[in-house]
Amino acid sequence: MSRARISIDRDFTVAEVPRRLFGSFVEHMGRCVYTGIYEPGHPEADDQGFRGDVLELTKELGATVIRYPGGNFVSGYNWEDGIGPVADRPRRLDGAWHTVESNAFGLHEFVDWSKKAGTEIMEAINLGTRGVDAAREIVEYANHPGGTYFSDLRAKNGHKDPFGIKLWCLGNEMDGPWQIGHKTAQEYGRLAQEAAKAMRLVDSSIELVACGSSNSGMPTFGAWEQTVLTHTYEEVDYLSLHAYYQEQDGDAESFLASAVDMDYFIESVVATADAVRAKGKHKKHINLSFDEWNVWYSRPADSDSPEQISQQSWQEHPRVIEDKYNVTDAVVVGTLLNSLLRHGDRVKIANQAQLVNVIAPILAEPNGPAWRQTIFHPFARMAEVAKGQIMRTVVDSDKVETSRFGDADLVDVSVTWDEGTGRMALFLANRGLDGAADVEVRLRGFDAGSVIRAEVLDVPMGLDRFAKNTLTLPNQVGLRALDGVAAAGNKLTLTLPALSWAVVELNVEKA
Repeated sequence: MSRARISIDRDFTVAEVPRRLFGSFVEHMGRCVYTGIYEPGHPEADDQGFRGDVLELTKELGATVIRYPGGNFVSGYNWEDGIGPVADRPRRLDGAWHTVESNAFGLHEFVDWSKKAGTEIMEAINLGTRGVDAAREIVEYANHPGGTYFSDLRAKNGHKDPFGIKLWCLGNEMDGPWQIGHKTAQEYGRLAQEAAKAMRLVDSSIELVACGSSNSGMPTFGAWEQTVLTHTYEEVDYLSLHAYYQEQDGDAESFLASAVDMDYFIESVVATADAVRAKGKHKKHINLSFDEWNVWYSRPADSDSPEQISQQSWQEHPRVIEDKYNVTDAVVVGTLLNSLLRHGDRVKIANQAQLVNVIAPILAEPNGPAWRQTIFHPFARMAEVAKGQIMRTVVDSDKVETSRFGDADLVDVSVTWDEGTGRMALFLANRGLDGAADVEVRLRGFDAGSVIRAEVLDVPMGLDRFAKNTLTLPNQVGLRALDGVAAAGNKLTLTLPALSWAVVELNVEKA
């Protein structure tokens, strides 16, 4: 039997749980918007065309902040196309995904949808084909009370009150050669700096995110962050990170250790940002926005790659990268959430990409049902119960050998403690493919009380790690009770099944 010992000390905390850590992402890509969150005529659509079933699942997921409208899409997007009477809106070619954008859904619709979903808006602006003027004008349109051209235009278009959007992304993945309007670090740094200054002149209360590297494998990684922050350090609040993971060539062990890479990515960007702070003698710290992350299988070799898409006829919202997630993917997503939570002192925003249909926890069929994918469950449960302080954990675990990331802890964990309610939540994963793991949790400065919740990702009898939820079997994989969890004194013990993700919530008192 494999083993792990976890130590938690009441006096060693990381930070308050950032509620924006449980964010999602809606891009005008594939069927995320059209037949995803928006489908007039659907049996469950409301009077604005918003799918009620998707709205309810979004609330259940617990998404707190939604990044919109891209993604690669935003670098060729004119925000003005999505305002005013729908019948008057232009149809445009979207070069990012080689589709036709009808603009039937735009800024006003997204604001209304967000209110119904109970989510904050994270608005991305186009710094690919546009610049400073468009950046300041959309802030005026969205946030100025009235009495100016753009604020009065908003009122004319049906929203007298300001939208009050506080969180803004200064472009998207501008280091990527695939990006429309791709720029060098110097070019982007200067443009982002000037756009940020102009936007703050309109609304000084906004928070701004500068583009970091698209992934840690970019040839400019590190140098990009240093150059961009050298220009923008005083003008921005956050620096972005993006990362996607997949199982390659059947190497499940490395895939299950993906969070080791996420840890490295986060810590490297923190180090770079702090080096720029020291060199520039800045007083504030730059925090991180991990505003794209997930498991993603549909890559350039697949039929819906950008290379293949560019050879297809122009379509409206075709089916692209609609990955179907299995149990293994859900365990990996749970460990990625652990990594984000463990770094909550600096990672203040995170957005799983995307919300529905496109590499998403929710799938929805046109004129049909919506259902939860396997990756829905760890996200929803963590968003629900991770509250209060993030606890610093010390893990002494058996190891898993991986070809890509070296030895990784067999048991991965993050922990939160809410002093106000007296509840502690542990989020655990067993990366082992074969055997169960006995886990002992030592609580220093706490006395363990009753176990409120103990759940584990359920793999039905006869199914393996590739089990999925489907249109015909939408609830095949979910959560079930985890038996054998015992809490007494300063100790908690449990056994994690092979390849599992689990949550344990218990009452604790200060010793």
